[in-house]
Amino acid sequence: MKKIALKIDVDTYRGTREGVPRLVEVLKRHQVQATFFFSLGPDHTGRAIKRVFRPGFLGKVSRTSVLEHYGLKTLLYGTLLPGPDIGRNCADIMRSVRDDGFEVGIHCYDHIRWQDHVATKDAKWTQREMQRAVDRYTEIFGVAPASHAAAGWQTNRHALRQTQHLGFEYSSDTRGTHPFIPTWDAEIIACPQLPSTLPTLDELIGCDGITVENAAQHLLERTVQPSETGHVYTLHAELEGQKWMPIFEELLKGWHEQGYELVSMRQYLHGFKLADLPRCEVKTGTVEGRSGTLAVQG
Repeated sequence: MKKIALKIDVDTYRGTREGVPRLVEVLKRHQVQATFFFSLGPDHTGRAIKRVFRPGFLGKVSRTSVLEHYGLKTLLYGTLLPGPDIGRNCADIMRSVRDDGFEVGIHCYDHIRWQDHVATKDAKWTQREMQRAVDRYTEIFGVAPASHAAAGWQTNRHALRQTQHLGFEYSSDTRGTHPFIPTWDAEIIACPQLPSTLPTLDELIGCDGITVENAAQHLLERTVQPSETGHVYTLHAELEGQKWMPIFEELLKGWHEQGYELVSMRQYLHGFKLADLPRCEVKTGTVEGRSGTLAVQG
């Protein structure tokens, strides 16, 4: 399958206001599709400082120049500065993405709260957080959401159950190699998972000689030989939508030259028969270049 689905995670207030419109312009200029997954509640990015004790976190921060990409103000939201409500302040931007013909979905309500806590939380906490996101999405777009992409690829059994309960067409909460029907301790969750299959730029740059100048070429080398099931590439409004946009444009041109069709997540899903998708366990694992653990395809 010569398709690459472009999955755009929008984590912050600044990313929504500045990165999203720039990405829309680039995607329209290149005549390609993508799916935007929005953070819909308060921006509490500053609270990520607690991750300083995680193995590998400081290394990632130094490699990817977090201050340069996110800005000092964003790094103070939720601590010294109140966190702006992204959904309330940026609803017009979000609707304009949909009106420009792009698929939109839920990333989370509070990115930091979900990413840092969901793995150990119970059913009540998880259901409340997901319902907050669903309610805000419905308030903004006037329809119920059909897709979900967990912040930081963090999830739990209860969240996966909610993707089925809420009737999502698919979810993208994991890292892996191909689409699958998720299971958790042999419990089947009737909501397909479309895992991110390619490394992200912030996982690559600064490792093994990969720089801003050669990161695109490194990724393009991975896609020279097409996968039988295509790929899902996750990018971020805060990175590819701003300082790393030239890298993203180089990727778009390279993938076009390699013969790929660049599609939304829904378009990618529709290339598969759901009855043919394998069942795979969702497990906790690691990904090279990313600190901590996350949900991976077993």
